[in-house]
Amino acid sequence: MSAHLTEIIVFVTLFLGVSGMGFVAARWRRPHSLASLDEWGLGGRSFGSWITWFLIGGDLYTAYTFVAVPALLWGAGATGFFAMPYTVITYPLVFLVLIRLWSVSHVHGFVTPADFVRARFGSPTLALLVAITGIVATMPYIALQLVGIEAVLKSMGVSGHLPIVIAFAILAAYTYQSGLRAPALIAFVKDSLIYIVILAAVIVIPWKLGGWGTIFDAAEAKFAATPAPGDGTLLNANNQVQYVTLALGSALALFLYPHSVTGVLASRNRDVIKRNMSALPLYSLLLGLIALLGYMAIAAGVKPITTAGKPDNNTIVPQLFDQVFPDWFTGVAYAAIGIGALVPAAIMSIAAANLFTRNIYREYVKPDASDADEARVSKITSLLVKIGAVLFIVFLDTGFSIDLQLIGGVIILQTFPAVALGLYTRWFHRSGLIAGWIAGMSTGVLLLYNIGNPATGKLHFAGSAFPLANLGLDTKVTVYAGLLALAVNLLVAALGTIIVRAAGVAEGDDATRPDHYVADESDPRIKDLDLTP
Repeated sequence: MSAHLTEIIVFVTLFLGVSGMGFVAARWRRPHSLASLDEWGLGGRSFGSWITWFLIGGDLYTAYTFVAVPALLWGAGATGFFAMPYTVITYPLVFLVLIRLWSVSHVHGFVTPADFVRARFGSPTLALLVAITGIVATMPYIALQLVGIEAVLKSMGVSGHLPIVIAFAILAAYTYQSGLRAPALIAFVKDSLIYIVILAAVIVIPWKLGGWGTIFDAAEAKFAATPAPGDGTLLNANNQVQYVTLALGSALALFLYPHSVTGVLASRNRDVIKRNMSALPLYSLLLGLIALLGYMAIAAGVKPITTAGKPDNNTIVPQLFDQVFPDWFTGVAYAAIGIGALVPAAIMSIAAANLFTRNIYREYVKPDASDADEARVSKITSLLVKIGAVLFIVFLDTGFSIDLQLIGGVIILQTFPAVALGLYTRWFHRSGLIAGWIAGMSTGVLLLYNIGNPATGKLHFAGSAFPLANLGLDTKVTVYAGLLALAVNLLVAALGTIIVRAAGVAEGDDATRPDHYVADESDPRIKDLDLTP
């Protein structure tokens, strides 16, 4: 540990500094009271363009992204670049969908996507399924924020789970106190650190390694020496379809996650969302630079840390910084990764807690719950969600929880018909949507069960690339399982809708109107919501 003393001091100092900001955030843009989900869970719905920029950016670009995307390029090559088109096409989708969700949510006071589904289709059962889906898909995503911190701790020579438990205990404490204001304030520091570290890396590391030509030549040589299906600096016939479907499926899934919705609903008006969706693709440029760290690690001869006989590829980036930069700057880079875990983890836990409070507790346990009751239950639930995330890391193999994140994308996609399409059309019957959800979820789990990985020895749930050969086709092509499951979902939902309508099954009441989907900040219909900071 003494060899990394400077790194540890810098890391701990910055980590504790931003944690202090988390506690102070309760007084930032101070409301009359935090005893409501509008204030605790959505920051008063009053965030402007700059705050929303850092909040959504800090929410979507996580610590896991910082270590896993370059690790994927280091191990598999061009396949890892799927994250680039995926984030590029996400923002137009958000522009089309979440602006409408913002408007209707502000008219009716919705806090979660399930709130909207409940009102749109008049179905508490469908809303419950959407809420459970969101919670289940978010839990491993929160756990994966710990992967980044764990990789940094390993690189500093710190072993055991106690430091991770302490870090998340601090996170839980200031999230409980400050709500969404905490990650919103910390996001300024998190994003600034990451920009500084990555810009320094893409200038200094190529200069030390002899230029970009040397870096790409080294990557090409590595993949040529160890050929494997799909590996290489270019895509091939076997992985092109997987690349395209994974990028599209991930883009559709990202804005369905509850934490993505939470950041958008906290915005002050529709123009804030429009400006941010137009500018946020700049983060995709940053992501491309982050991904190239994987190739830099190849050229630098970086090796992952081995734990219990298994190499931990998530340590590739921390090890690269440790090898190239002086200790003090390596400590800054480690802090950027660690702090990068705090913002998304906080937002995700708040979003999951809001789903439980609004769509399970209030719907089925205490329908007459007051605003203060909701805030209290959400605070407690957010603590339990974080504890569950820590248990994922403590008791499960890290590789297994990473596979769970891929499964999470397949799971959350099954809410697409009710949430995304529901914002534009009510053609689907609530019974058809429920049948589609069941069919899509069952299909997704079945497909994932039949995905193995010979390299790791896992026979089931070893990724999201489903081999079409499993369907009897003579091909090596793989497809993202989430899109196949969504196709089944939509087909069953459509057929179910036709059948129940023919049978005369009653429709649920729609509490929304077309003009609710275009309401803005100055609209008198949202005057009952206190949007002042």
